[in-house]
Amino acid sequence: MSPFFIEFRDPLFGIIIFFALVFIITISSYWWTKYKSKEKTKSLDKFLKDFKIVPTTKELKLLISKGEMSEKSWILLARLYSKNGDFEKSIEIYRELIEVTDKSNVKEIMYLLGRIYFKAGFLERSKKVFLEILRNNPRSPLVLYDLVLVYEYMKDYNAALEALEPLDELKNDVSLDSLYLKAMKILNDNDLSNELKAYELLELYKISGNLTYMIFEFLFRVNPKLAWDNLDSSKSELLTDIFWHIDKKDLDFDIISNNGYLRELYSARGDIKDLSRSSVFEFDMLINLDKKVNATLSFEYICDNCKNIFPFAFNRCGNCHAIDTGTIGITIIKNFHRDFSEENNSFQ
Repeated sequence: MSPFFIEFRDPLFGIIIFFALVFIITISSYWWTKYKSKEKTKSLDKFLKDFKIVPTTKELKLLISKGEMSEKSWILLARLYSKNGDFEKSIEIYRELIEVTDKSNVKEIMYLLGRIYFKAGFLERSKKVFLEILRNNPRSPLVLYDLVLVYEYMKDYNAALEALEPLDELKNDVSLDSLYLKAMKILNDNDLSNELKAYELLELYKISGNLTYMIFEFLFRVNPKLAWDNLDSSKSELLTDIFWHIDKKDLDFDIISNNGYLRELYSARGDIKDLSRSSVFEFDMLINLDKKVNATLSFEYICDNCKNIFPFAFNRCGNCHAIDTGTIGITIIKNFHRDFSEENNSFQ
């Protein structure tokens, strides 16, 4: 028996036993975790399957009234439906929650319903919900802001401006919102000529110096001379895409020659020949590219507030609804328009 006890006391044997136990525990833990994960997945799949098709109004009301799921859980489910673009299901849940929720807590759910109606494009319904909330809770800044948005999307700018008044009384800074809505009202006034619109917009710009892109995009489109005469050179970068697309006949070379940024831009476009370098990488590349290389600039528009990127210019961000927060990003791309023009000429 002595040899057996000698092996049993051998340190190497003890190490082997230790690692064997670690291996067994690790494997057991791995399979137990995998089993529990599988069970959770099955449970989640079952839950989602139950809500794959929205119950009828009667069934939904019964489910909510049973209280098997908390109000917060129903709201979370409604938000998930909304996030996936299934507004109908989200709306149905909020509407039924309003029916069974205690009246003292119904304001939050009504607000969420109003926002879903707005997101889904049901502007009239959204407006009615927000007005009903304000009837009982007039001092509700979030609701008032959303009501302003609804009126703006409905192009009822007078009503939107009226909705800003209580916000101002509640000590919220609405000066930029007011300026923006007045500008939108002018732009959408069918009784004003473009010339009158240009001068009225310019007056708004002189008051605050805001809405540069919004106002000068219109001015350069309808009255380039008026735009050049009132241009603030320090804001040239905000209008990069507008300058890039202006016809050569509408350029004011006296102003351009005294503005370093514009000189570099129009050197890159090929309208000026006296610069060989630019501090802007994309301009510098275009200035020094072989003229046979067919390239131009492409633009993207970034919201400084939420950092979302859009392929088109905006005055109010479509994501966070901030006003006048757009900046321009530029990249070099192949000039497909020029290629198309040359191809058409080759067939003539």
